Amino acid sequence: MAHDPIDLDALRRLYAGGGGADIHDPHFREVAGLQFKNGDKRRWPFAQPSTLLDAPYIAGGLAPETLDRLDVALVGVPMDLGVTNRPGARYGPRAVRAIDRIGPYEHQLRVAPMNALTVADVGDVAMQSRYDLALCHADIEACYAMIGATRAIPLSVGGDHSITGSIMKGLAAAKGPMGMVHFDAHCDTGGIYEGSKFHHGAPFREAVLAGVLDPRRSIQIGIRGGTEYLWEFSYASGMTVIHAEDCAAMGMDAVVAKALEVVGDGPTYVTFDVDGLDPVYAPGTGTPEIGGLSTREALHLLRGLAGIDIIGGDVVEVAPEYDPTTVTAQAAAQMLFQLLCLVQLRR
Repeated sequence: MAHDPIDLDALRRLYAGGGGADIHDPHFREVAGLQFKNGDKRRWPFAQPSTLLDAPYIAGGLAPETLDRLDVALVGVPMDLGVTNRPGARYGPRAVRAIDRIGPYEHQLRVAPMNALTVADVGDVAMQSRYDLALCHADIEACYAMIGATRAIPLSVGGDHSITGSIMKGLAAAKGPMGMVHFDAHCDTGGIYEGSKFHHGAPFREAVLAGVLDPRRSIQIGIRGGTEYLWEFSYASGMTVIHAEDCAAMGMDAVVAKALEVVGDGPTYVTFDVDGLDPVYAPGTGTPEIGGLSTREALHLLRGLAGIDIIGGDVVEVAPEYDPTTVTAQAAAQMLFQLLCLVQLRR
C-alpha cells in the first residue's frame, strides 16, 4: 500500500531538539503540565517514602478536619485474622505502597485523576488488638463511619476480604444502603464458621443481613472453584452471580452492561479481591483459584463502570510473601488506580 511522503521538515520543526515536556497535543499537554516541573523534571519514583499511588502522605490523616479537605482518602487496612487458608494479607497495604509508576494517565478513559482530585494516603486504620478479630472489625466500622461523614471517598487496601463488610457498615451510617460490584473467585456469602461471622468468606451475607447492602443491586463477577455449594445466600437474596466461565461466554462488554444494569444510578461500592484474577496474574493471595480473569479483562470491566455513583472501593487479599515477583501487588496497585479513575468520572 502506498503512503504519502513524510513531511520531515514539519516534524523537525516540532520535535527536533525538543524536550520530554514539549508536548503539542492540547489534551496531553494539559496532563503533562501538572507532571513536569522546571522543564523536563519529574518526581523520581524510586525516591522518598512510598505511598499508595504515590499520593502525598498525611500523618494523622484519619481525622475529620483532614478528610473534609480531600476528594479521596487512600487507606490501608492491614488485618488478616479472618482468612480460612494462607495468611499474609496484613502486608498487603505495605506491598501496594511499594509499587511505583502507576498512572498518572489512564489512556482509555483519558483521565489523569491526580490532576483533577485532591488525593492523599492517610495511613492505616488503627486497631486496638492484633489478636481479636471481632474488635478489629469494630474498629474498622467506627473508622469508616467517621470517614463516611466527611467529603472524602475512601479507597482502601486490605487486608483480607472480611474488612469490606465492616467498611460497608461504617459508610452506610452516612450513605445508606449501597449496591456493589464485586470481583472475586468466591461469593463470600457464607455463614458462621467455627464460631465466627467475621471471616473472609462471609462479609456480604453479614452486610445484607445488617441492611447496608442491597442484594438486588449487587453483582459478583469471576466466581469459580470448588466452593459453589457455600454460596446459596447469593442466589437466595437476589444477587447477580457471573461465573468466570460466563464472563468468557458472554464477553466483557456484555458483563459490563449487566453490571451497569444491576447497580443502576444508586450509591455503589466496588470491591476487588485479587483472587478474582487468575493465579498466573496474582499468585500472591491466600486462596488462589485457577481459571480466573486476566488483568486485561479486569481493566476492561473496571473501565466500563465509568459513570457509576461510586461511594467507596477496595482492593484486598494481597499476600506478598507468596509472590517474590511482586506481580500481584503490581496488579493490585493498578486496580486501585482504576478505582480512583472511577471516582473522577462519577456522575
